[in-house]
Amino acid sequence: MRFDVLTLFPEMFAPFVASGVTRRAYESGQVEVVLWNPRDFAQGNYKRVDDRPFGGGPGMVMMAEPLAACLDAALAARGAGGEVPVVLFSPIGEALRHESVERWSASEGAVLICGRYEGIDQRFIDSRITHQISLGDFVLSGGEIAAMALLDAVARLQPGVLGDEASHVQDSFNPALDGLLDCPHYTRPEQWNGQGVPAPLLSGHHAQIERWRRDQRLTITAARRPELIEAARAAGRLGKADEAVLKKKL
Repeated sequence: MRFDVLTLFPEMFAPFVASGVTRRAYESGQVEVVLWNPRDFAQGNYKRVDDRPFGGGPGMVMMAEPLAACLDAALAARGAGGEVPVVLFSPIGEALRHESVERWSASEGAVLICGRYEGIDQRFIDSRITHQISLGDFVLSGGEIAAMALLDAVARLQPGVLGDEASHVQDSFNPALDGLLDCPHYTRPEQWNGQGVPAPLLSGHHAQIERWRRDQRLTITAARRPELIEAARAAGRLGKADEAVLKKKL
């Protein structure tokens, strides 16, 4: 899959694609990342990409024309027929969730637009953007971190990227765990700062270990994200033993 990223700061992505376990996805070509700078498509000696907002107000607004020219070049370079998703990272976008990450991870990729300053000329958004994505109810100084978050989430789902193929199956929000949050994890030594490891994890009893982990997922999810419990319940994913655990913790 290929992601073309339109950003005024392409240098931010160099260490990102070369670091951590997800670099395997980029090095192998499973996830191709191509960077484009709208400034390269701006006119005039100063290659200006922003201007003051009509109506006044603080900050600057990214101009439509350099973005449109840059986007056209990215789409042409992809050389693919059909509609290519063009994604803008924005507070008004759809929240990025595990389900949507899975869809993107199985797609052919997209063009990712990283906004800056006070925003982007709405005419460009109206005419060229097909999807808007939000990381949450907060504002970043630009879309680069959001783009990296999507790329990282997609890359780690590619075959062979994680050391253990089962790793992502145990992630929080994964349908394989009924959409619950993950359980706590422990490693050596058995004693650290006067704290031990829960006995079930030392038992060697597979069923006991799995029941302990399931109980932890249930109680943590009920405490932190109760709406996920309701969603699992509505989908018929909770059994009698699960409900007993939840009732006991109330």
